[in-house]
Amino acid sequence: MSEHAIRFTLNGAPREVTVPAERLLVDLLRDDLRVTGTKDGCSVGVCGLCTVQVDGAPMSACLLLATQVDGAAVRTVEGLGDGPLTPLQDAFVVEGGFQCGICTSGQLMAADALLRAKPDATAAEVNDWMMGNLCRCTGYYGIQRAIATARDSA
Repeated sequence: MSEHAIRFTLNGAPREVTVPAERLLVDLLRDDLRVTGTKDGCSVGVCGLCTVQVDGAPMSACLLLATQVDGAAVRTVEGLGDGPLTPLQDAFVVEGGFQCGICTSGQLMAADALLRAKPDATAAEVNDWMMGNLCRCTGYYGIQRAIATARDSA
């Protein structure tokens, strides 16, 4: 297989790596770069555990080849902040937006992209946007409340 040098920013920091043509972004992040907040659940783009933002848009890292982010800005859950919790993260804590935590990074990345794209999202728009992020524990009510709380505090 061929190898490709790619340049991109990861959570605001420039990165340059050489990857095999078939390397998935989720594997590059987790295995090569040790950025492990992004999870791999279904490996077919259905569960949302691997949601990252590429140039601000939520994407499934298990479906993206690493070469597809050449020149792009990639943001993972680690990129939400390194200090105090963001209003969205805080709302997830206060509103019980997580239990086991496996889906939390994907939920946060999708919700963050939503609130950036549509800061005044209605409850129906939140539900539609978040449909690609599955959770087996919460019943979604805490997640929905957390997003509404973060939206209303902005």
